[in-house]
Amino acid sequence: MLSYRHAFHAGNHADVLKHAVLIQLLRYLGQKDAPYMYIDTHAGAGVYALDSGYAAKNAEYETGIARLWNREKLSEPLEQYRQLIKELNPSGQLRYYPGSPYIADKIARESDRLRLFELHPADGKLLQENFRKLEAHEAAQGRPAPSRGKRVMVYKEDGFNGLKALLPPPSRRGLVLVDPPYEVKNDYRRVLDTIEDALQRFATGIYAVWYPILQRTESHQMQERLKRLNAHSWLDVTLSISAPLPDGFGLHSSGMFILNPPWTLEPMLRTMMPELVQILGVDQGAGFTVKSGESNSSQSSRKRG
Repeated sequence: MLSYRHAFHAGNHADVLKHAVLIQLLRYLGQKDAPYMYIDTHAGAGVYALDSGYAAKNAEYETGIARLWNREKLSEPLEQYRQLIKELNPSGQLRYYPGSPYIADKIARESDRLRLFELHPADGKLLQENFRKLEAHEAAQGRPAPSRGKRVMVYKEDGFNGLKALLPPPSRRGLVLVDPPYEVKNDYRRVLDTIEDALQRFATGIYAVWYPILQRTESHQMQERLKRLNAHSWLDVTLSISAPLPDGFGLHSSGMFILNPPWTLEPMLRTMMPELVQILGVDQGAGFTVKSGESNSSQSSRKRG
């Protein structure tokens, strides 16, 4: 939906969950010498200024990254996440927050490929501009930026449709992040249809779906339907920072559903999630779940409140 701008929500608790998980998925892929392709179906603007514009309006980052910024000690996965953001803010002040394209670019190697889709015309333009600015920023810090060229490609088109032409990637190794705004109910159906089609084209790929947990039937049904897709295995992690408001409005919970997750992810999450709840939780409704399984059989679950 072209009215949606992720800048309003940059750095909030949902971004913390999404990006902490994303970093671990990318690091896992980078353990092997063979290159991989990272595909982002809803890339956004790439980098967001937190002290001005849309992000400053509601200051949602105060529910997320701001609470981790000056923590004395964090576990290794959260420290890796925080350190990446600190590199974007060399002054020590939290002014900029990276979107998933920037995170992927920082972790990817010269041989890896990034394919970024953004349909919103303003954000698509910003995404291209921000990559140019990042190259200048790296140079100013005395760090040569990697040669981008065909390594990073931005497509100003619908990522749901554009994904098909990229699968399977030449290396047969890849991660697809699907992160639509869910402002219209049809997004839930499109996520399911897109992942189902993608698995037929690239059955061994890793697929990460971010989703909000809202008072919508579609939100809950999508999780169950993702479990039934023809993937080898799945992992579903959710984070709640508070109990739902009486009026049902506001985003208090979100999740990441991963198809074909690496075996290392679940044990890492079981260590990281209690820490996140402790840091980000605001009332007794705070908690997390971690569930995993094959086909439609859940093998493990846990919740803390």
